[in-house]
Amino acid sequence: MDIFGIIGLLLGFTSLIVGMILKHVPLTALKNPAAIFIILVGTVSAVILATPGSELKNIGKLFGVLFGKTKYIKPEEAVAKVLEMAETSRKNGILSLEGQIASESDPFIIHGINLLMDGANSDQIYTSLGEDISAMEGRHAAGAQIFTQAGTYAPTLGVLGAVFGLIAALVDLSDIEKLGAAISAAFVATLLGIFTGYVLWHPMANRLKRKSRQEVLVKTIFMEGFTGICMGTNPKILKDDLLNYIPAGQRAKVKGGE
Repeated sequence: MDIFGIIGLLLGFTSLIVGMILKHVPLTALKNPAAIFIILVGTVSAVILATPGSELKNIGKLFGVLFGKTKYIKPEEAVAKVLEMAETSRKNGILSLEGQIASESDPFIIHGINLLMDGANSDQIYTSLGEDISAMEGRHAAGAQIFTQAGTYAPTLGVLGAVFGLIAALVDLSDIEKLGAAISAAFVATLLGIFTGYVLWHPMANRLKRKSRQEVLVKTIFMEGFTGICMGTNPKILKDDLLNYIPAGQRAKVKGGE
């Protein structure tokens, strides 16, 4: 599990509970089945209506990406791997990269090596791998959009729940004590809508987007690297180009290209 994702989730719920305690709001106020039903079921129904079924089928995988510990190649590791292949290709020829395929598990890297082996020119490699990256970005954006939509709908549904509660409260104005309790309960729906929207769904969407950008960065490094290898770029020059993709503090860790 991704410990930081779990910590963020727990801190979100902790902030709600501790905030209520500090404001002397009884925790029993959250025991409002009508508000919970309107927010959760309403949000789910809105997302289902807005999202094609083919994308909704991946919701389990998305939660796995959110809270699972995904093993990404770090940018500096990607640069080092590209430079190793560039030096091997420069010394022994592009066909010497064939042995690299057996040790690779990433289909994108294997695709790039196969393009080199098949004699594709630099433009063909750049276009093919670029289209692969664009398609991946589209899939990732569709997944993040599911949570963005949930974060947009939930607060509005909270207002809707509050309206329902106020209508019920104003039906009978004869008992002031019951009226106050009914109005208080009405705003629980707003509380839950805002909380789920801005503490859960929107942050989850942004987390998916950040992970997507990280993967796109690594794949872009490989795309530029394979293009440079195809053009016969000197590994030292290729290293200077690829180092632009990683933070200055990480550049000293990159070996190769000398």
